[in-house]
Amino acid sequence: MEKIGDFVLKISKRHNNRAFKYFTRKRSTQAAAAVQQDLQHELEGIKDAGTWKGERVITSKQGPTIHVAGSQADILNFCANNYLGLSSHPEVIEAGKKALDTHGAGLSSVRFICGTQYLHKELEDKISKFHKKEDTILYASCFDANAGLFEVLLGPEDAVISDELNHASIIDGIRLCKAKRFRYKHTDMKDLEQNLKDASSCHKKLIATDGVFSMDGSVAPLPDITRLGNEYGALVFIDECHGTGFFGPTGRGTDEHFGLEVDIINSTLGKAMGGAAGGYTSGPKELVQLLRQRSRPYLFSNTLPPPVVACASKAFDLIIQNPDLPKKLLTNTVRFRSKMTDAGFTISGDPGHPICPVMLGDAKLASTFADDMLEKGIYVIGFSYPVVPKGKSRIRVQISAAHSEQEIDRAVMLLLKSAENSKLSIKLTVKIEMLKRCYCLHEL
Repeated sequence: MEKIGDFVLKISKRHNNRAFKYFTRKRSTQAAAAVQQDLQHELEGIKDAGTWKGERVITSKQGPTIHVAGSQADILNFCANNYLGLSSHPEVIEAGKKALDTHGAGLSSVRFICGTQYLHKELEDKISKFHKKEDTILYASCFDANAGLFEVLLGPEDAVISDELNHASIIDGIRLCKAKRFRYKHTDMKDLEQNLKDASSCHKKLIATDGVFSMDGSVAPLPDITRLGNEYGALVFIDECHGTGFFGPTGRGTDEHFGLEVDIINSTLGKAMGGAAGGYTSGPKELVQLLRQRSRPYLFSNTLPPPVVACASKAFDLIIQNPDLPKKLLTNTVRFRSKMTDAGFTISGDPGHPICPVMLGDAKLASTFADDMLEKGIYVIGFSYPVVPKGKSRIRVQISAAHSEQEIDRAVMLLLKSAENSKLSIKLTVKIEMLKRCYCLHEL
């Protein structure tokens, strides 16, 4: 007899032994054993390459300071997508609690059956106005939004022209559609133009790009992309996951950053906008209506839970009401980037974007560096192949408006302290002695 939760499971010894032998026999078939061996070999290869991705357990709310399992000290968090610090904002939390009481934990349905509440329609309308688009459709995630767009919009007679470093969700979404696929070199406008010429015979043409590339913090050259789109009759689609809420003068994203308009925007509610979950497509009303009829991730996925919708809606309210939030983030970003550059580190990406990749090159070095930083009280993550190209491993530092100047300065100093380790400094050209005088490293 075995107790599981509040239930008592009664299994006779004879039947229990029989079940054990059955499952043991099933697991030990020749095919299963061969697959298990192959998988184990692949796992060992990942570990040997230094690209193993562990999962540290956070024991506190998300924020600029967190608690991590195995550590008693406060840890400064510099690797979250919590760009505006809204994940644990009291008003966002309160909005979620209220919706939980008034609208329930979930709807147990897809949107077109019985999964739509006024909360969902209100958020869609709010997002449309935020991006100045005609309509918006919510998804469970932006990965789903990207998976559901291209198959509906593009047919065999159409073409999609995609940046080679677009997010995996864009790549996967494009694979699902029947359109002719073209890929241009990263932000290479000459190559984009050549691809547009090659696609000239196609009916609809769509240029697809990230607004901001998540691994590099680099910004798509939208002025040139929209110019080429107009010249060759192509629509322009951008993924704004790392721009919505904080990039551009009022946080509207990459298009606002350049003072331009694009045709279709996909983005997320899971980063700056409260960080819970959800994604969306904003664009022409006819497109959104068609997505509601044919987009498979939308039609066959449960609707977003009411508390998640309420949290995201409150996050949009806070951004609209507090235009200084993006300005505070920009100030913090410039502070970190300038001090790190002065230190001799190579920081890639746009100088005004809070994704600040510290380029190291070697995968094992990036992993070791991140572990060393955690021991010093700074939470950052090393990224390596296949997430980034081979030889381009890095520590991706992400700045938040919730970080104080003192927290940013401490992160810089501890990054430099880690660079003093001989195994790390071999790979870096950091002016240690000069920085000791500037930042008083000996006091750390």
